[in-house]
Amino acid sequence: MKKEIYITDYNCVTPLGFNVDANWKALVEGKSGVDLHQIIDNQDAFYASMIHSEDLEKEFSTIQNDSHTFTRLEKMFILSIKPLIERHSITEHTAFILSTTKGNISLLKNKTELPEDVYLSKLAGKIAGLFGFKTKPIVVSNACVSGVMAIAVAKNMIQAGKYHDAFVIAGDELSEFVISGFNSFQAIGSGPCKPYDKNRNGINIGEAAAAVYITSAPAENEKFRFKILGDSAINDANHISGPSRTGDGLYDSIRNAMTEAGVSAAQIDFISAHGTATLYNDEMEAIAFNRMELQHVPLNSMKGYYGHCLGASGLLESIISMESALHGIVIPSKNFEEMGVSQPLNIIKENQLASIRYILKTASGFGGCNAAIVLEKTNII
Repeated sequence: MKKEIYITDYNCVTPLGFNVDANWKALVEGKSGVDLHQIIDNQDAFYASMIHSEDLEKEFSTIQNDSHTFTRLEKMFILSIKPLIERHSITEHTAFILSTTKGNISLLKNKTELPEDVYLSKLAGKIAGLFGFKTKPIVVSNACVSGVMAIAVAKNMIQAGKYHDAFVIAGDELSEFVISGFNSFQAIGSGPCKPYDKNRNGINIGEAAAAVYITSAPAENEKFRFKILGDSAINDANHISGPSRTGDGLYDSIRNAMTEAGVSAAQIDFISAHGTATLYNDEMEAIAFNRMELQHVPLNSMKGYYGHCLGASGLLESIISMESALHGIVIPSKNFEEMGVSQPLNIIKENQLASIRYILKTASGFGGCNAAIVLEKTNII
C-alpha cells in the first residue's frame, strides 16, 4: 500500500501580495496584477503581471540585510519559502525541490562569459544552502509544466522512501529573454489576456514565486491537509511550441492521474486549468476535457490575474485552488465573456460558493509536455 502524501502548508509572492491571505483577498475582490509595463528599452509598453521592485526590496529588507548578494528572483524565492521553513523542521530526510523555467536568465544580459549563478543547479544550491538543507537539491525545469511536475516529483520520491518530506519552491521572473522569445512566436496579447474567450489573442507574461510543504506524516496541529492522490506527465511529441490538436498528451495525463487517484469525472469538483489565452492551447484543453467527460465541471484559468508565470504557474495555481476549497469559493476566469473554443466548458464567470473535495490541476507547455495532478481536501480530526 502506497504512503499517503499531503500538502499541509504553502505560501506565495506575487504582484497581488507577499502572502497567501493578501492574494486571496485580492482575488475575491477581482483585482488583477496585469497592467501596462515598460520593460524593454525602446519598445512599447505591453500588458504583463510584474512585482514592483520597490515593494519587493522593502519586503525583503524585513527578513534579510545583505540583499545585494541575491538576484531579484532569488529574493522572490526566499520570501516565498521562509515562512514555511519557520514552521517545519529540516532533517537529513527532507528534500528541497526547485521548479523554474528560466531561473536567473537575466544575468546573461550584456555578458560575454557565462555567469555561474545562471546555472539552475547553482541557483538551487544557493537557496538550499541559505536555509541549511542537508540533501542535494533537485531541479525540475520542464517548460510550463514544471510547477505541477515538482509536486509530482515530491510525491513519488516520498512514496519511494527516498525522503520523509519535501519543500517545493517554484518561480520565474519577467526578463527580456522570455519576452523576446514569446514575441518571436507572436504569442503576446495586445491587451489583458482572455482565456477561452472568442476574442483572445495571446498571453500576458507574469512573474511569481510559490512554495509548498509536502509530507507523509502530517502534524496534529496543522490547519489543513490536501492529499496528492494522483499525478501524470505525458509528452504529445507534436511540435516544439504547438500542442496536439486532438489534446492527446493532456488527455492521457488527466486520465492517468485520475486513474491513480481512483476518482471519476463525476467526482471532480473543480478544475484549475492552464488557460494561456492562446488560440491553440485553449482549444486543445477544451478537447481534452471533453474527451475525459469533464466539460460540466466548474473551471477557471488564473492567467487573467497573474499572467503566465512559467515555472511558477502550476504551483501558484495549485495553491489558489486549495484556497478555493478551504474557503468554499471558486474564482471567475477573469476577462472571459464569450465562448471561443469548439467544445463546451463550464467556465466560472463570477465568485460562487462551492463545496470542493476533489481538485484537478492541469498544465501544458512547450516541447509537447502536459501534466495533471488530483488533490483531495481532507478533514482534520
